[in-house]
Amino acid sequence: MRTIILNAGERLTPELLRREGALPKKIEEAAADIIAAVRAEGDEAVRRFAHDFDHVDLEEFRLPAEVFDAALDNVDDTFRAALERAARQIREFHEREVQQSWFTTRADGTMLGVKVTPVAAAGIYVPGGRAQYPSTVLMNAIPAKVAGVERVVMVTPPQADQIDGPTRGISPYTLAAAKLAGVDEVYLVGGAQAVAALSYGTEQIPRVEKITGPGNAYVAAAKRLVSGDVGIDMVAGPSEVCVLADATAKPMVVAADLMAQAEHDPLAACYLVTCDAAFAEEVQRGIEVLVAQSPRADITRASLTDHGVVVVAADLADAVEAVNAIAPEHLELHCADALGLLGGIRNAGAIFVGAWSSEPLGDYVAGPNHTLPTGGTAKFSNPLSVDDFVKKSSVICYTPQGLLSDAPATQRLAEAEGLWSHALSAGLRRRVLEQGEDSVSYDALAAADLTAVAWPGDAATTVAAGVTGDDAVEAADAERASRVATVAKVAAATAASVAVAAAGVAAGTVAAAVKAKRG
Repeated sequence: MRTIILNAGERLTPELLRREGALPKKIEEAAADIIAAVRAEGDEAVRRFAHDFDHVDLEEFRLPAEVFDAALDNVDDTFRAALERAARQIREFHEREVQQSWFTTRADGTMLGVKVTPVAAAGIYVPGGRAQYPSTVLMNAIPAKVAGVERVVMVTPPQADQIDGPTRGISPYTLAAAKLAGVDEVYLVGGAQAVAALSYGTEQIPRVEKITGPGNAYVAAAKRLVSGDVGIDMVAGPSEVCVLADATAKPMVVAADLMAQAEHDPLAACYLVTCDAAFAEEVQRGIEVLVAQSPRADITRASLTDHGVVVVAADLADAVEAVNAIAPEHLELHCADALGLLGGIRNAGAIFVGAWSSEPLGDYVAGPNHTLPTGGTAKFSNPLSVDDFVKKSSVICYTPQGLLSDAPATQRLAEAEGLWSHALSAGLRRRVLEQGEDSVSYDALAAADLTAVAWPGDAATTVAAGVTGDDAVEAADAERASRVATVAKVAAATAASVAVAAAGVAAGTVAAAVKAKRG
């Protein structure tokens, strides 16, 4: 691991970190070519790329229903118990993230609010081949289902030498997780071609509105390229961990925590931040002891050698600032007053507080999502959540009195911006209320000074307080009473819809669990 020693008050800069930057241009170009081919040729291009990259020849991409239905029968009882525990805790955590639609009314009866709507279909990408990541399935599919997404699709590349097996080349663990999490469809497709198919649709693979989940550099590049046409969670880079440790931490435990990230990928980044150079040396000696017995020793060593960094800060305050500069995907606080440090941490995807909070617990069973911002993007990005699978629409519904209150200010601001028709749109409605419906007839407006209608030159007091008048107020009172009743109905209907949807999700989950236990 490379060592950086910071003097008192010295900041950890990008130049010192030497963090990898954007995706290589050749990967972006290759992904763009694959996307273009899938858009032009559909399934035929997907088949060609599956043959070239995954070495499989498929006529049908969708996993047969009978294979998917039997998914939970193909795993052992201990794995299933672990999977069910993880799924339950992930679901419980994400249910707390759910936001409801809301509406409010002003004194003039104007109704304002936010309508929360789940996306209609979401696609989750799960790495496949010889890799198996059931935890990734749970972390992506469960928030989507909690959000109310009707159609959740999983794409994953099959293992060629197992394509004729009982799970068609998909890891039994991955498939069981998909079934338990409520995935609706599974397609044996991976790589940039899978991202393209989900984004634009093919003969066999209907398009989705949101794509989430990790993948290799080609998958990341493809997600970035399609992001203008479909929603994505993030462009994820190699995984990373940062451990902030003081002398109270156990060096061998910290060594194991760094290795837990390093074994993912030779490109994984591992950071140890401490004020104690001797402690850092003990950790590195501990790594040599532990890695000798690791079945993934080569990957672990490559990661720590090429992308491992030790930062020795002058004091704890500088160490915290170094952590914020790194903005790691995962942060562990192995310090005597770990909770006390939490307030100073501004940038991290997930924060593991205290000596007992092993980062792998968060990877699998704690509940918060393990799909996290990487590469320093935790400075402005968030973990995957229920929010990623919903859209919010502003709701604006004016009464006559509300219109009269806000029209003068609207017209004056539109005048300042030189937008005549903007002002006219409000001015004509104001004219109806002030002069009657005949005032906006074809003949009346053909003869009118429309600039005076659009930009009436209201006094500052009128702009500030709005227009008032007996007729307008009388009409507004009646309209307001009607609108308040409507708001109540909308709120009740929304609450009922949310309750029904939540009950449906819960019922489906319970039914799946009961069915699984019955075998």
